[in-house]
Amino acid sequence: MVDETDAPEVHHHHDHPHPDRFRRVAGIYVGVVALLLAICTLGGGKATKEMLTANIRVADTYSFAQAKYLRQTAYELAADQIEAQFIAYPSISAEAKASMTALVAKYRAAAAHYASDPTGGEGRRELLATAKNWEKIRDHAEAQDPNFQFASAFFQIAIVLASVAIAANSRALLGLSAASAAVATALTVNGYFLLIHLPTFGA
Repeated sequence: MVDETDAPEVHHHHDHPHPDRFRRVAGIYVGVVALLLAICTLGGGKATKEMLTANIRVADTYSFAQAKYLRQTAYELAADQIEAQFIAYPSISAEAKASMTALVAKYRAAAAHYASDPTGGEGRRELLATAKNWEKIRDHAEAQDPNFQFASAFFQIAIVLASVAIAANSRALLGLSAASAAVATALTVNGYFLLIHLPTFGA
C-alpha cells in the first residue's frame, strides 16, 4: 500500500492573481490614472478660461467697433449737412464757404479715422479684425472643452473600477478600468491637439 503521506503535493492554480502583488500593481496603476486625470483637469481648466475670456473680449471689441461706427456716421452726416447747405444757399460768402469747406474736410477726416486707424489699431476695421481673431480663439477652446469633460468622466470611472478591482482582487474589473482610462487618455490628447472635432454641448 502506498502511504498517502508520501504522495506528492498537488498545487492548485487559481484564476485570481496573488493578492499582495495584484494590489501593489493596481495601486501604482491608480496613481498613474490620477496623474493623467490631473493633466486632463489642467487642460480643461485652461480651455474653459480661454473660452470665457475670449467670449468677453469678442463682446467688448464688437461693442467698441459699434461705438466707432456711430461716431463715424455722426461725422459723415454732419459733413453731408454742411455740403447740402452749399447747394441750398449758393450765395454764401466766399469766406463762409471756405470755413465750411474746412469744417467738412475736418469731419471727413475724423470719419475716416474712426473707420480705419492702422497706426493705433483702434479703427472700426481693425477692431472687427481683432474681434474675428478672438472668435477663433473662443471657438478653438470651445472645441477642446468637450474632450476634457468626457475624459475627466472616464478617468473617474477608471479610478472607481480600479478601487473595486483591488477590493475584489479582480483582473476583469482592472481590465475594464484600463479600457476606460485608455479612452480618457485618447480624449485628453485630442483635447490638447484637436485631431478630431467632437460636437460641443448646446450645439
